[in-house]
Amino acid sequence: MTAARADRASAAAPAVVARTHWARGAAFALVALIVLSVAWECWLAPLRPGGSAFVLKAVPLVCALPGVWRRKLYTLQWASMLVLLYMAEGIVRGMTDGGPSARLAWIELALAAAFLVCALAYVAPFKRASRAARRKAQTVSE
Repeated sequence: MTAARADRASAAAPAVVARTHWARGAAFALVALIVLSVAWECWLAPLRPGGSAFVLKAVPLVCALPGVWRRKLYTLQWASMLVLLYMAEGIVRGMTDGGPSARLAWIELALAAAFLVCALAYVAPFKRASRAARRKAQTVSE
């Protein structure tokens, strides 16, 4: 795309109203999921008494935290894909574990689902605006 066409496309792009409450919800759910993961595997119901190395499952979430905190669209997109693994773990461990571990797994599922909903709700208007700008740029170039 030439610079002139890019300028016309960006000028024609609709303004996006950022819904910051969704981003704050995603950040809150992510922090809660990190805290739950660490507490679960260290103190609440570890796989082995005294804690387990499974606590490292929180590391990818911690890597996503700065970008989610700054409302970076790219980070929210890949973190929403990452959190699907935590949803799967919550379902599997909720149905197979017993006692407190099962309850923690269902809480993990709820937090992961909350993050996913909030992240997608925040990113969706930006994706729609990008798609509309791309369509408009294609019609201008034709």
